[in-house]
Amino acid sequence: MRRFLIDTDTASDDAVALLMALRYPGIQVEAITVVAGNVPLDQAVQNALYTVELCGASAPVYAGLARPLMVPLHTAQNVHGRDGMGDIGLSLHGRVPTTGHAVDVLIETINRFDGEIELVSLGPLSNLACALLLDPSLAGKVKSYTMMGGIGQGYGNVNELAEYNIWADPEAARIVFESGLPITMVGWDISRLYAAFDKVESARFRSIGTRFAEFSVDIQGAVDAFAQSETHLVGYDLPDPIAMAVALDPSVATDVRYLPVTVDLHSPLGRGQTVVDHLKMTGKQPNAHVVLTADRTRFLDLMYGCMRD
Repeated sequence: MRRFLIDTDTASDDAVALLMALRYPGIQVEAITVVAGNVPLDQAVQNALYTVELCGASAPVYAGLARPLMVPLHTAQNVHGRDGMGDIGLSLHGRVPTTGHAVDVLIETINRFDGEIELVSLGPLSNLACALLLDPSLAGKVKSYTMMGGIGQGYGNVNELAEYNIWADPEAARIVFESGLPITMVGWDISRLYAAFDKVESARFRSIGTRFAEFSVDIQGAVDAFAQSETHLVGYDLPDPIAMAVALDPSVATDVRYLPVTVDLHSPLGRGQTVVDHLKMTGKQPNAHVVLTADRTRFLDLMYGCMRD
């Protein structure tokens, strides 16, 4: 049994990624820790609890930080809807998270299962950065760490250069990249190239016919409109699910390079950018396995497999 620990700012694509982890064979989700990001913290917690309940799972959900380390919270509700789940009328209130703080849970769980935890982050890195500041030894105790965040190559989705999860709390991201964690970075460039869904593929997805597939497609309506009008994709894309697919089956990533990556904290234009030294010109030591290409067919087969009864 593989032990997963997932940190999320649960909105529409996060929910699909959670569903995948909760339903993939041989995975024990030890805890889901929640951070503010796509939506305010309380809403993200409700969305995670709803998704766990939909799966009939028992993974505990813990609330964490309600804002970034040093900057105000800027949500992505313009992308995912006010409730983060497409505003389709889901009952996203009244559920109670497990007692405890997400940062403490990250520290306790990684220490308890030293060398066994496969860590996945799907949102801003505020919770994880705080855990590392309190216990830097965590970096050497996780088995693997897959991050949905940044840009391996190409352009951003929140400004010209930056991806939302890193931009939302760049100070936290800098801490994580400098921590020594065994990072695999799955950037937004991988999502827009390999995980975008036009009307035909979306209909194929929904035609699986289970409540999991219908839920996963229905909550993407707000993202679909944003993607077509603002990021000029063929339809909604699923960055967190393709990152989760890489965590579940590393062969989904077909070109992965070990490279130096830093986070820009100071440039007016590039603040929040993951600066990837592809040619290793800086002389800095590599600190992240950067995914540059992925197998779309393998990704879809894995995700669709998680949707079937």
